[in-house]
This record gives sequence, structure tokens and C-alpha cells, in this order.
Amino acid sequence: MAEGEYWEINGERLQEIRMSRGLTLRRLEQHSGVPYERLNELEQGGGVAEGDTIEKLAEALDVEPPVLSAEDA
Repeated sequence: MAEGEYWEINGERLQEIRMSRGLTLRRLEQHSGVPYERLNELEQGGGVAEGDTIEKLAEALDVEPPVLSAEDA
């Protein structure tokens, strides 16, 4: 992902994937380095996230980054 790139996140999909992995928000925070508050915001309302956040989440959840994208819905 290019530096400064932003993606629209599918919050519902993020939550579904997290839960299917048996992770709480706190555990995902530990695995990804993304703060709990930010994870909660993304799950509850989706929204826009920086590319590095997407990469961290995708790696922690073992998915490709586009899977988390709202455009891939």
C-alpha cells in the first residue's frame, strides 16, 4: 500500500472476521498494534483508515487487505 493511502473499511466484515478468529477487540489490539478505541470505531461505523492500519489488521487477521474494504462488499 502506498504511504498516505486511505481505504473505506467495512466495519461489519471486520467484526465478523475478528469474531470468526475468536479474538476480542483487546486481543486484536495486541496482535495488530491498532488501538482498541480505533478498532471499536471501525467496527461500529466503518469509516476511513490509513493504509498502514489496514495492513496491520489484515496481517493480524490473516486476510488480504482488500477483504476489509467497503468497496469489496
